[in-house]
Amino acid sequence: MRLILALFLALPVLPLADKVSPDVENAYTLANEKWSQEELSMANTAKDVDYLSQEEQRIIFYMNLIRMDGPKFFNTYFKAFVKEHNQRMKKYSNYEELKINEYDRYYRGLEIDLKKVKNFGLYYPDETLTYVALQHGKDMNRHNIAGHKSSDGSSPQDRIAKYYPNKAMAENLAFGFVKGLDNVCMLLLDKGVPDLGHRKNMLNTSNGLNTVGVSIQNHPTYKFSATINFVGIPKQKN
Repeated sequence: MRLILALFLALPVLPLADKVSPDVENAYTLANEKWSQEELSMANTAKDVDYLSQEEQRIIFYMNLIRMDGPKFFNTYFKAFVKEHNQRMKKYSNYEELKINEYDRYYRGLEIDLKKVKNFGLYYPDETLTYVALQHGKDMNRHNIAGHKSSDGSSPQDRIAKYYPNKAMAENLAFGFVKGLDNVCMLLLDKGVPDLGHRKNMLNTSNGLNTVGVSIQNHPTYKFSATINFVGIPKQKN
């Protein structure tokens, strides 16, 4: 076993997305227009995978767009997401806590980090790794737990190494969102996570992480959980 980066992100309980305002719709339209069809197609490595839902496919899609062109992702989809997120959070009394502030150190730090990201290797879906993520998501739902350790005490290393021994590996968890873009952007921002572990997993280049399994499941406390498992497989298409 060469590496495991097991980290945890707990988010407040949030509703399903409300109808967005025209300015948010426009932000997403402009974001789409900044990417060529060739780029969008290249990032969509999970498009023909039948064991992933549409939103699970989108998690891989958006992670790949980040790795292809970090600054462009920040200035398009991430900023559109922030606009939508902050609009939805205005209904809550703790809006100041929930909103994403462009002057926040996590926001500014992300902008700086993504300036270094260009033409990184893509992530490719894997059915076995998705099964591992699925089982952990179901376990968290069944036992109302929210963390990397399963109800039987097994760690991400235990779960992944059963199928992929002696490989670099990592796991990201997010709670409270069902949409692929929401999960990716909140993990990328990594607000409140001092070591920025989720962001580092998604931007990793030093450990050869190139294969992912994804599962979005219901959760009794947070409504939804998203489990993303990563493995480095030598000679995987990259």
